[in-house]
Amino acid sequence: MGKDNRLGQLLIKQKIIDEAGLQKALEEQEKTGKHLGRTLVEMGLIQEELLVAILASQAGIAYVDLSEGGVDRSAASLVTEETARKWVIIPIGFADNMLVVAMSNPSNFMAIDELRIKTGYKIKPVVATKTDIIDAINYQFSLGMSIQDESLDQEIDDVDIGQAYEDAPIVKLANLVVAKAVDQRASDIHIEPQEKDVRIRYRIDGVLHEVMKLPKNLQPAILSRFKIMSSMDIAENRKPQDGHMALTVAKRPIDFRVATLPTVHGERVVLRILEKSSVMLKLNDLGFSRNDLGKFRSVFLRPHGAILVTGPTGSGKSTTLYATLNILNTSAKNIVTIEDPVEYRLKGLNQIQVNPKAGLTFASGLRSILRGSPDIVMVGEIRDKETAQTAIEAALTGHLVLSTLHTNDAPGAISRLIEMGVEPFLVSSAISCVQAQRLARRLCKNCRQSYIPDVELLKSLGFPLTAEEQKNPPQLYRPVGCDKCNKTGYKGRIGLYEIMLVNEEIERLTVERTSAEEIKRAALKNHMTTLRQDGFEKVKNGMTSLEEILRVVV
Repeated sequence: MGKDNRLGQLLIKQKIIDEAGLQKALEEQEKTGKHLGRTLVEMGLIQEELLVAILASQAGIAYVDLSEGGVDRSAASLVTEETARKWVIIPIGFADNMLVVAMSNPSNFMAIDELRIKTGYKIKPVVATKTDIIDAINYQFSLGMSIQDESLDQEIDDVDIGQAYEDAPIVKLANLVVAKAVDQRASDIHIEPQEKDVRIRYRIDGVLHEVMKLPKNLQPAILSRFKIMSSMDIAENRKPQDGHMALTVAKRPIDFRVATLPTVHGERVVLRILEKSSVMLKLNDLGFSRNDLGKFRSVFLRPHGAILVTGPTGSGKSTTLYATLNILNTSAKNIVTIEDPVEYRLKGLNQIQVNPKAGLTFASGLRSILRGSPDIVMVGEIRDKETAQTAIEAALTGHLVLSTLHTNDAPGAISRLIEMGVEPFLVSSAISCVQAQRLARRLCKNCRQSYIPDVELLKSLGFPLTAEEQKNPPQLYRPVGCDKCNKTGYKGRIGLYEIMLVNEEIERLTVERTSAEEIKRAALKNHMTTLRQDGFEKVKNGMTSLEEILRVVV
């Protein structure tokens, strides 16, 4: 019996997979030539952690979960990054004068021999998942450098600020700040001079976290480094500047939008991280309920009309529009966008960057776009009457127009356009759909904790409960915090949506200039789900917590 057959029979015996699942995996393995274990993991028939734990138990070797226990840096530093990546190993500590090494393949005797020769220690192999080992390697070698490292402190103290950007310690430090932010899935990096030090904060899942403080004497050096990387004028520190840089971090191409702002303690730098892979997200991945996705799809597949996406800064409006354009982007369509700035570059689209100094504003750019016979137009943001008027007229003359607007909810967008000075009869005829959205943090699946909530509290919040649920409250989840989520209890974000389709009643109310409240009542009658209701559904489904919805949605 082959090794793979033995593994398959073992998993069947332990009732982890059945005969049918094993047969499918064996057929897939025959096509790909991969190991059976890897095939089972990729097909979703077994979790990688469980598979590795079973194999370790069979081999009589200890299994370690690297996400739960830390890595001893003094042990890890005994090998080079090249060696760690070559064999997919990471030393994690010492035991009985032996070096404990986490390996995905503990039967790799060549790796063990090389480690024994290079480190001078006897090797005690333990088993960990390949994913966890690679994460540990990335952390140790890309992010492991600390500002408290003595060698770094020593070199930095002697830096000549005039040539700081060429100095290796400053380059390392800048790279550390960027690499750590990308690793922790941050959306922004804030470098903020204070009176006695320089504070560095990351915005992770919409919340700012302080990650390090730098000595005050490093301030000019680190600021100069980022300004040079972003093609800014390092001699100018009295006026705000904007820049851009493109880097490859952990083999991922990432764009950074950089802005400086003079403060009383020196220039503040904010780097917005624009990961190119996020623009390729599909609408299905953003958190739409099946009902809301159906509503939204029914309007953006129309040949004309205006679709507005509303919400505060950082609520994911651009991501939604780009995901929509990815669906509409075919060789048969002429799609033109005007943005400030162009955050992501999409193949097949004609994207225009606003440049007010050259006279290219949203309004003037939109007028020029319409002379070029576009099918679909995306306007980054409607900020003034002229842009609003031109966009509405474009929607009425056979174009599909997508844009964003800053309002708190979907019905408020109608009132906002009328307040800007657009005639109500034009607004009522042009708008097909208004979508409001927010981003809520996803609960970490590794550490979320179930609990039974208080029914009276749920009722007071307007939480939807059936008659049965009022007697037996549903099981909800709350955050706890573990190594996988940086002790926050949350990992990633999910969208909350409120989609208002404009029907005849809403058109009539718009022409009559009624309030946003009356339009909202009509939309609710037309089965609109509010942001809070959508959030409560996601709480019921275990995606996020009640506290998070109350934080995000007023």
